Amino acid sequence: MSNRSIEKLVRAQRQSEGVGATVHRTIGRQDLSVVDPFLLLDEFELKPGTGAGFPEHPHRGFETVTYMFSGRIGHKDTSGNAGVIGPGGVQWMTAGRGLVHSEMPVEDGSLVHGMQLWVNLPAKDKMKTPRYQDITATDIPVIAGDGYSARLIAGDLAGKTGPVRDIAVRPLYADITLAGGTAILPVQPGHTVFLYGIAGKAEIKGQTFGPRMLAILGDGDTLRVTGEKDTRFILAAGAPTREPVARYGPFVMNTREEILATIDDWNAGRFLNPAA
Repeated sequence: MSNRSIEKLVRAQRQSEGVGATVHRTIGRQDLSVVDPFLLLDEFELKPGTGAGFPEHPHRGFETVTYMFSGRIGHKDTSGNAGVIGPGGVQWMTAGRGLVHSEMPVEDGSLVHGMQLWVNLPAKDKMKTPRYQDITATDIPVIAGDGYSARLIAGDLAGKTGPVRDIAVRPLYADITLAGGTAILPVQPGHTVFLYGIAGKAEIKGQTFGPRMLAILGDGDTLRVTGEKDTRFILAAGAPTREPVARYGPFVMNTREEILATIDDWNAGRFLNPAA
């Protein structure tokens, strides 16, 4: 058994995004562009009655994962797909070759609070057909583990499998709450693993992290984390692509030439049908 330790701690930076939205960003900023295969991690808050949100914008070459803590956010795209992600729900969207979509709050007086993670696609999948996996809160299994409970969104944990399937980087994505004391969680050796604090303080080998802090872990097959009851964090892991990353705003490819081709597709009206 090889226990993982914290290699790097990163405190979220508050910034504006979309229209009137506040995000707390760790991955995806100038000093931490990529944690392979992860490209961006934002915790977002949209105050009710402000009109804040994320109007129509394009994506190509990666996947977005939206996980809601409170409130509801509606999504729709130019292909006619639409839906609502409620508290505890998740959407794993594979942008692939490209789509244009929006994410705007469904006004009911609640704070719209959630997280969005960007997951890279390997080169062979960057131009695949877009796909949505919309998962409601009741579809996510709750696991009683060794010193913790977990809502398992993707991957395998304690003999169960999350509802998000067929993702290239073979992710583990879970919302973990500690029972008080030390929790022991298995993780795949060789996979990138990070934790993002939601509530309370947790400790790994003498290093602590708390809310709006990202803990990037070294390699190993086990995570031992200690904290008081109801300490909560997101656990994310995935196989690194080990490929070059070229990015320009909402486009992520492997080379500068592919980014220029994507921009040309956008300007020429070919973005949604690049073969045209």
